[in-house]
Order: sequence, then structure tokens, then C-alpha cells
Amino acid sequence: MRTRNIDRLGAWRRRLRKSFRVEVSGTTGRSFAPYVRKHLQAARRFLKTAPKWLGVVLIGDRQMAELHYRFINIDGPTDVLTFPLDEDEHGVIHGEVYVCVPEARRRASEIPGRSVRDEVLLYALHGMLHLCGMDDRTDRGYRRMHRLEDSILRRIGVGPLFHLNPPPTKPITHRKSNQQKGRRAR
Repeated sequence: MRTRNIDRLGAWRRRLRKSFRVEVSGTTGRSFAPYVRKHLQAARRFLKTAPKWLGVVLIGDRQMAELHYRFINIDGPTDVLTFPLDEDEHGVIHGEVYVCVPEARRRASEIPGRSVRDEVLLYALHGMLHLCGMDDRTDRGYRRMHRLEDSILRRIGVGPLFHLNPPPTKPITHRKSNQQKGRRAR
């Protein structure tokens, strides 16, 4: 009986992996793509819901500043923006996460022992959690989301990253909803 349950669990995990696809592309930081893809695939196992397809786009400051202004109406780059592209009654089916690699470099340089690739992964995972319906605009949501990030990162062998981050140097601004071309950043 126990063997049969283990076999079912293995089959379920294989189907889950096949139903979740991560593509990483971009104009900067392409060397981080295999690392981010591998770890987001592993992170999926620990989420109740997740998109079936996730695109992670690694971009520079200029491109991020343009997106940040266009969709959130705030000047300057930010670390990560997420866009649900297709949703059904169960949540987001397809989504994109834009990660600012120069911002990851700046933040990683402020934290002793932090690698840029881990900071990029943290931002990508953060965006993926937004696509899963998590929100960090309240104190409670912020704590819950970042505890989950560290828990997942620990379980996939990277280790906790968020709790090591010093407080942001700029105040966190609440995002404005801005509908353009049917896409809303989160």
C-alpha cells in the first residue's frame, strides 16, 4: 500500500513539473537564466497555485524605468514588476515577471556575501508569488509574503535571502493601478 502511495505522489509531481513552464530571457544578465529557471521550477513544488507558464524577463535600468512609469506612474527603475497575462477562475494561467538586473547588482553589493544571481532569483520568486495572488501592500501581507519567500528558498537549497536584506533606502510606495493594453502590473 505504501509503495502505491509513493508511486502516485511521484506521478503527481511529474505531471506538475510538466504543467509548469518557465522561460527566462532578456537584454541583460542572461548568464543568470539557467539558475533562475532551475530554482523557480523547484519552487513551484511548494506553491498551492501557480501559473502554467511564467516568463521572466531580465532587463536594465532604462527599460525598467520606462515600464515602471508606464504601468505604475512612478519615475525611475524598481526591482521587479509582474504582469498577469491570462487568468481563469482558478487564478493566473500565464504571467510575466520583469527583473531589473542593475538594481539586483546594487542591492547585492549592499549585503555582505550576497550574490547577484541570488538577488535576481529573489526578485523573480517575488514576482511569481504576486502572480499566485500574494500581496505585500499591507504590513501583514508584506511579512507573510517575505516569510514564504525565505521558506521556499530554504527548501530549494538556496537559503533565506529576504530576512538578510537591510530596510530599503527609499520608502515603499503604494502602487497605482494603471490599465494599459489590458495589462496591470502588480
